[in-house]
Amino acid sequence: MSLSGAELRRTLGVGDAVVIGLGSMVGAGIFAALGPAARAAGSGLLLGLALAAVVAYCNATSSARLAALYPASGGTYVYGRERLGEFWGYLAGWSFVVGKTASCAAMALTVGAYVWPGQAHAVAVAAVVALTAVNYGGIQKSAWVTRAIVAIVLAVLASVVVVCLGSGASDAGRLDAGASGGADGVLQAAGLLFFAFAGYARIATLGEEVRDPARTIPRAIPLALGITLVVYACVSVAVLSVLGAGGLGHAEAPLADAVRAAGVPGLVPVVRVGAAVAALGSLLALILGVSRTTLAMARDGHLPSALAVVHPRFQVPHRAELAVGVVVAVLAATVDVRGAIGFSSFGVLAYYAVANASAWTLGSAPAARVVPAVGLLGCVVLAFALPAASVVAGAGVLVLGVIAYGVRRGIAGR
Repeated sequence: MSLSGAELRRTLGVGDAVVIGLGSMVGAGIFAALGPAARAAGSGLLLGLALAAVVAYCNATSSARLAALYPASGGTYVYGRERLGEFWGYLAGWSFVVGKTASCAAMALTVGAYVWPGQAHAVAVAAVVALTAVNYGGIQKSAWVTRAIVAIVLAVLASVVVVCLGSGASDAGRLDAGASGGADGVLQAAGLLFFAFAGYARIATLGEEVRDPARTIPRAIPLALGITLVVYACVSVAVLSVLGAGGLGHAEAPLADAVRAAGVPGLVPVVRVGAAVAALGSLLALILGVSRTTLAMARDGHLPSALAVVHPRFQVPHRAELAVGVVVAVLAATVDVRGAIGFSSFGVLAYYAVANASAWTLGSAPAARVVPAVGLLGCVVLAFALPAASVVAGAGVLVLGVIAYGVRRGIAGR
């Protein structure tokens, strides 16, 4: 038996929330986005990372302020609805669910590519089924698994940094801060690297399951983001110092190639395991976030109301989780979406643009509006600096969402 309309149980403290944020960010982005970003920015990669971090900080600050006021599942979907109106909340939720569902499939296929390249799709489906089962068992089980994943990934990344910086192949001259890719390349790299920072949204979308959200969420979001930035900066510097921007941009597996170039090929299998585990952590947190936003949209009638049911024992939106798991498993089995980073980034930047616009309404003092204004401008600039194919696909998906909203409103008005 299940109960519709029930609230989720508040069990997550600051530490749990930070771990879930880290599980979403640390690892997957650095394994997946570093190469494409280096191709775009060249020696300006670190500038792109810094720019992505600034925009992420603004978005995180705006999200934390809003989450403290509206501690419900759904994140920016709820904030946009409450501060800007139903349409803007819907648009944010649509951007998040569609973009992040593609990201889920991409992370699942990353697991398959590292674990068993010849059977990547089968492994991807198995990973989705296993992690959906973990999430079904309750948010605390998800937090325990994520804690273990984060510990493994941080250990692997620390090994990469130590090996690269301690090797004779390391050359500080390769860290030239000049932007050989030009300003456009730096902006594009920042947009791609933003994919790696977007996981702190998971803390906000789980707002209904956080204890004392007014205190916990504003602490957890900047903590998770700050730790991630330090980790990414260290790894980027270490890998760049060995491979250089050109080598990094053309590397199939940048971190594995870096430790091989540093003279420690025995560490390559460890890095491959770390990449697979990192992708598992991101997939686990992504399924959590998408299912909670699906729950919130179903409660408001934008998605089938059956998805708004909360399990009476496990206190999770189990139908939403199962629906997300099925869709992701089908995508992972049939489509190769590992190149969806740009598409996902466009959707997430649109999502955070709504978050910053919502935060703008929280106060009229100029000082209080600086951060959301910078965040909103940054989201728009980075979204349209992405590769043209990503912009076209992302804008097309938003238009489809608007059409669906209009059709639903028209039917409801009859």
